[in-house]
Amino acid sequence: MPILAEGLTRKIADPFDYGGGNINPHGAADPGLVYDIDPGDYSKFFGCTIIRRMNVTCNATALPAYHLNLPSIAVPELRRSVTVSRTVTNVGKVNSVYRVVVQSPAGVRMEVEPSVLVFDAANKVQTFKVKLSPMWKMQGDYMFGSITWRSGRKAGSVPVAARITVQDFYADAA
Repeated sequence: MPILAEGLTRKIADPFDYGGGNINPHGAADPGLVYDIDPGDYSKFFGCTIIRRMNVTCNATALPAYHLNLPSIAVPELRRSVTVSRTVTNVGKVNSVYRVVVQSPAGVRMEVEPSVLVFDAANKVQTFKVKLSPMWKMQGDYMFGSITWRSGRKAGSVPVAARITVQDFYADAA
């Protein structure tokens, strides 16, 4: 039986409903790779400043949130190629090599560079780039894929969601 999402209209669950993975207490204690982020990094993306308690001003030219260094990628309007970067820190064995396994969302070409991350005592932090390109020009719904970094028995997945769009629809506007 498929997993159903909770809510007013029950539907088959998708990655937005069940998230990026399973809870594994042993794996959480030894994750291998982590996606570090400083709270100050959020200001580059949301560009908001709180003045006093109730006065909030926001910068309309802030970067799209998919550039935030999170262990997930979601591109809500994929009209042309988009490249995002993620930076990971090795918190596992000092000499580790991780190889990528890519599962592209349907209708999206996804390329990851480099395809191998090598960590040693001098290189504990690595950056990789993910290029998402629409394969056709057709208005679509969110499609899901993943990027998995594997090293021996260790594996860490990054869920990827992309929605190919051709034009904005009134119903999509918030």
